[in-house]
Amino acid sequence: MTRRIISAAVAAFLAILVLIVDFLPLFIVIISALSVVAVYEMLVATKYIKNKALSVLSLCFVFLVPVMFIVEHLRDNLPMICCIFLLTLFIVMIYMHEKVSFEAVSLVGFVSISIPLSLSCLLFIRLLSEEAHGMFLMVFTLTIIWVGDAGAYFVGTLLGKHKMAPKISPKKTWEGFVGGLICSGLIGFAAPFVYEIIYSEIAGGKIIETNKLFFAATAVICSALGVVGDFSASLVKRQCAVKDFGNIMPGHGGVLDRFDSVLFAAPFMYQALLIYFPIGEFMMFSF
Repeated sequence: MTRRIISAAVAAFLAILVLIVDFLPLFIVIISALSVVAVYEMLVATKYIKNKALSVLSLCFVFLVPVMFIVEHLRDNLPMICCIFLLTLFIVMIYMHEKVSFEAVSLVGFVSISIPLSLSCLLFIRLLSEEAHGMFLMVFTLTIIWVGDAGAYFVGTLLGKHKMAPKISPKKTWEGFVGGLICSGLIGFAAPFVYEIIYSEIAGGKIIETNKLFFAATAVICSALGVVGDFSASLVKRQCAVKDFGNIMPGHGGVLDRFDSVLFAAPFMYQALLIYFPIGEFMMFSF
């Protein structure tokens, strides 16, 4: 427990430091690094890390994915770049057909695109606004996911009786799930109030309005999607016979163990914010 608390405190300190600096190239490097570590952990768990050719191609591509979304010329040609990457994997399979299977190429291709793309959604959320709004929305997304996870853990520990999927994740209960949704919803409703006050202070008295119902609703949905991500990671670990994906954070596991919930929730939040931006000076439907 002590190791868990210390590693969490260190991670929180580093995260706050990064947020204070608010330097775009640093965000890109961090998202790229997290993506590389996450994919590496997946390759280790599935044993495909043993194939050096696939592993090197995968990790190099994964590191560049967040960068490609920022560089306009690369972003416009991203579908073709992904296609070239997948075709390259197939060429490796043909050349090394005795050692490389179609299953290996399929999994490496899938995780090499899906994981960095999902994590990059945090960066996309940050870039939705050049003002402090983008930073708030990114922090909000991560907070509601992890608050939901923490709320589910504590409520499930205290009140949990009915198992959700005992063969996948024995400790998760329906009581904990509902508790996580409620915790995320409450934080989702309260956080915009706090942000309005903070923004007014840092913007010299400028008043903004936020749609609290939108934030509360998306918080609940993100919390539910976080559980889907958690179950997905748990199922992979169970099928690969590993306890954790890594040990980069003592007591917490690897990057995938901490960000499995984000992989499903962040893309949803980004798409929701593209459809409707809940912050403005005047909002007809604010609550």
